[in-house]
Amino acid sequence: MATSRTKQPLYLKIHGILKDRILHGQYPLDAYLPPEPKLEEEFGVSKITVRGAVKLLVQEGYVETSSGKGTRVVRNTSTSKRFTWKRFTEILVEEGHRIDKKVLGAAIVPTGSDERLRDLFGASCLRIERLYSLDDAPYIHYTHYLPAHAEDDPAQPALEGQSLYGWLEEQGIAIARMRDEFSVGSPGAAAAESLGVEKDAVLLKRVRLAHDETGRAAEYSEGFYRDGMHPYVVYYEV
Repeated sequence: MATSRTKQPLYLKIHGILKDRILHGQYPLDAYLPPEPKLEEEFGVSKITVRGAVKLLVQEGYVETSSGKGTRVVRNTSTSKRFTWKRFTEILVEEGHRIDKKVLGAAIVPTGSDERLRDLFGASCLRIERLYSLDDAPYIHYTHYLPAHAEDDPAQPALEGQSLYGWLEEQGIAIARMRDEFSVGSPGAAAAESLGVEKDAVLLKRVRLAHDETGRAAEYSEGFYRDGMHPYVVYYEV
């Protein structure tokens, strides 16, 4: 995987990708990360860069290193300084599931007659389609709409290997507030094909809107969850 040159140091980008894999169960608890030479080859970076990323994971408590054994995953849940809730994907991983993500496409598109998108992003926006798989079965289809910039390269899957918010942070965008809405709806032809359901199937629909610190729209996303696989769970600890 070739890593793009952005404002963020390369070791931080790779740290984010490795952390995301841990949180999504691709590197399960007690498993070992790939050895340094494999990570260097995968990301096309130096040994120093890989070691910087792993060192940060150690400092955060996700992994520990042992001489002659490698780097072992010792924690697979994130921590929050302000809230005591768990992300849905963390719950799935704790239950022994594995989450994989694939970018299906990315393009700068005109907002056209879509008044909602035009109000949020102006004349055009960056649209990214992504598919989540649960234990190798299609589970969630997301369409993300983001601000379009001249430097965006739609040919490059912008979210490949990392989280949406990790990528936004890499672009210098800090999320200040977010709104989630849940309802039911039909996914349409493209999402239905990805999920392996009929286009008029009634699925759980999630709509998310996020703004940055200046109040500008940073993300609008629509997600459809394939039914009969796993209920959506919100977990609070008090």
